[in-house]
Formats: sequence, structure tokens, C-alpha cells
Amino acid sequence: MGKSRGALGILEERGVEFDVVHYLKEPLDRATLEGFLTRLPGNPGDLVRADADLCPDPAGLDGGAVVDVLLAHPKLMQRPVAVLGDRAVIARPSELVLELLD
Repeated sequence: MGKSRGALGILEERGVEFDVVHYLKEPLDRATLEGFLTRLPGNPGDLVRADADLCPDPAGLDGGAVVDVLLAHPKLMQRPVAVLGDRAVIARPSELVLELLD
């Protein structure tokens, strides 16, 4: 099995222009996180990594609670998140970014 090329590699191979947001250096605001939730399919809790101490059961969170958790603990955000127009995906595995392009 070959080495994973990652979401950025997939975008570069396709010649897609993109911006990388270093969200730990420049934290995302409430409006941006809420915007992710309106674009992402599935459960809002999918955007949060489980953490035994900080957030043991993200699947049970509603959108408002997800935003509150990520504002307080940005490192818990699942990433990368790829956004194109009114759609977004959590690119894990990275090939999911193709859903936005195809």
C-alpha cells in the first residue's frame, strides 16, 4: 500500500487553489465554526475529537455545544476540514476531499 498523499497533496495534484488556516495560531471564531456545521453532513459532534477529560462523548453534542467545546479547546477539532462553497468535509481519510471536487 502506498503512502497517503494527504488532503493538501490531493488538492495540489488537481491544481486546486486553497488556503491553509492555522487555527491554533489564529483561533476560529464562533461564526466560522457555526459555518462549518451548516456545511458538514452528519452529526455536529463529528467535528470534535473524543478526549477522556475534555469531551468524552462528542457524538452526543448538539451544534451549540460543539462550538462551545471548540472555542474552549480548539485542539479537539477534527481536521483537516475542507470547505468549498456551501459544502464541507472532514478529510479523514484525506480522499474524502474528493467529494468536494467531483
